[in-house]
Amino acid sequence: MTKRVLILCTGNSCRSQMAEFLWNHLGEGDWSAESAGSKPAGYVHPLAIEVMKELGLDLGNATSKHVDQFVDQPIDLVVTVCDGAKENCPTLPHVGETLHWPFFDPADAKGSEEEKTQVFREVRDEIRTRIEHFFANVDV
Repeated sequence: MTKRVLILCTGNSCRSQMAEFLWNHLGEGDWSAESAGSKPAGYVHPLAIEVMKELGLDLGNATSKHVDQFVDQPIDLVVTVCDGAKENCPTLPHVGETLHWPFFDPADAKGSEEEKTQVFREVRDEIRTRIEHFFANVDV
């Protein structure tokens, strides 16, 4: 039976989007991942789309969603990827487990376009490593 994970961030434009696509890819059908935000940005950050393409994952049609649309849905796991989401998201009544994995917001990166892109890559890779570690230590 496929398990559901909801990945939450404030804007749902970078970290949670990358985590959603990585989780679905790495979960190999055992998991169904979705992402949302407490204050959705309304877009997916272009650099998140770019660095995910490097892994062959296309975020081009991804959309920024509000967490409220998931309130009445059964979810096995909620993962918050920023402190703002952990503190400001509504209580989801049908959640089995909650984890908090804070990552730096790559949208806050400074410097040249290449330096910003590198920060997005680093955060993407940290998220991937965390998900891989989770899968290595959980019964599916």
